[in-house]
Amino acid sequence: MISKEALHTLRERFPKGTRVELVKMDDPQAPPIGTKGTVLYIDDIGTIHVAWDCGGSLGVAYGEDVCRVIQQEDFV
Repeated sequence: MISKEALHTLRERFPKGTRVELVKMDDPQAPPIGTKGTVLYIDDIGTIHVAWDCGGSLGVAYGEDVCRVIQQEDFV
């Protein structure tokens, strides 16, 4: 379970439209580590829903999976 404070912080860190890169996901359906995508929204249990560039949409589960924000300089 995620606290209200942690959920608020997560939503501030990963607002809709944020570009992210997958760091860790322990799921047989997971896109490859390093896959990039765009945050769609974060639900009430803290799952970051991402439109992955490879076409998938598997969410990043709070406390289990890891993604990082891609900084603007990473695009260059």
